[in-house]
Amino acid sequence: MERIIFRNVIPAVFANRRDIDSEIWGKEMELRRGSLYLIEAASGQGKSTFCSYIAGYRNDFAGSLLFDDNDTKNLKIADWVSIRRKSISLLFQELRLFSELSAWENVEIKNKLTGFKQQKTIREWFERLGIADKMDTKVGKMSFGQQQRVALMRALVQPFDFLLADEPISHLDDDNSAIMGEIMIEEAKSQGAAVIVTSIGKHIELNYERRIKL
Repeated sequence: MERIIFRNVIPAVFANRRDIDSEIWGKEMELRRGSLYLIEAASGQGKSTFCSYIAGYRNDFAGSLLFDDNDTKNLKIADWVSIRRKSISLLFQELRLFSELSAWENVEIKNKLTGFKQQKTIREWFERLGIADKMDTKVGKMSFGQQQRVALMRALVQPFDFLLADEPISHLDDDNSAIMGEIMIEEAKSQGAAVIVTSIGKHIELNYERRIKL
């Protein structure tokens, strides 16, 4: 997948609003593979909705959302399954980890499905992110910031053309945020992929090619 195109997309919840000041909603906006974007939004402006539309978890909008030249409203369940396996990876704001599994198991459960990363690489990520001592700890007993780092690794153990990171560092300090950003960019560059980071304030300091107001 080379392009994601928003064409006059308006979420159903905003259908009757006339005061929307956005570079995305109600406009034509294109995201290209290989680029780095920051989506900035105030609370309640549809940031997680934006991510859910791209990942196919919601389609309650007017207008058109295109993957290359394909309208996403024409996609079937099997199409979305393939897209989420090969083209789009989402780091959820709410993480969606398995609290009863260990940090290692949460990453490896997906890696076993994709067969995408060597265990050595994943162990190196744990070391770099400062949670190597937490690999065997159940996620439910980890802090939210530690869980965010686990969720990042899980998002990276698959091929993708676009990586969506929805408020990925809300509970991280600057040093860990920087390391998280380094790993994201390294992996995106290795795949020629785009990274789309959303933020309502605090964000990873990266060389964004474009900052877009939602």
